[in-house]
Parts: sequence; structure tokens; C-alpha cells
Amino acid sequence: MMAKKNRGRAPEPRGEAASKPATLKDLLPAELVDRLKNQATDMRAEQERIREEERKRAEEARKAEQKRNESNMEYLLNNSSMDWKKFK
Repeated sequence: MMAKKNRGRAPEPRGEAASKPATLKDLLPAELVDRLKNQATDMRAEQERIREEERKRAEEARKAEQKRNESNMEYLLNNSSMDWKKFK
């Protein structure tokens, strides 16, 4: 009888590497990891820029609405906190 060979098995890592499972970062080339990190940073910056633009548009729309309402006498009278009965 012949001894069985362990052909399908990978050699077991020893030491510190054996205690931690391999991560995707460990398996990918460093250049690709750096490129992905840069891409993620760029995407975050783009999302922040889009959020800032949306905030500015909302602020401008709010100011335009306020300006329209300030020139609308009906709106001013309906939303006035004064008690007009005191001034009769």
C-alpha cells in the first residue's frame, strides 16, 4: 500500500497569520487596493459636493419663497402675530 498524498490541501500557515483569516485586502495587489481607495475618496468627495449643491438650491428656494411671501399682503396679514383688535 502506498501512502496518500495531500494534493488538494494548501499548506497550513503558521504563526500570527494562522490566527487571522485572509482578507480581500491581503489577496489583492497593493496597486489595486490603492486605486480602489482613491476611487472611494473621489466618490465621497463627489457625494459631498452634490449634497452641498442640493443644500444651496434648497436655501435659495426658501429665500425666494420668503421674498415672494414678503410682498404678498394676504400672506402677511394671515401670518401676522399682531392682534389687530387692539388697534381699532
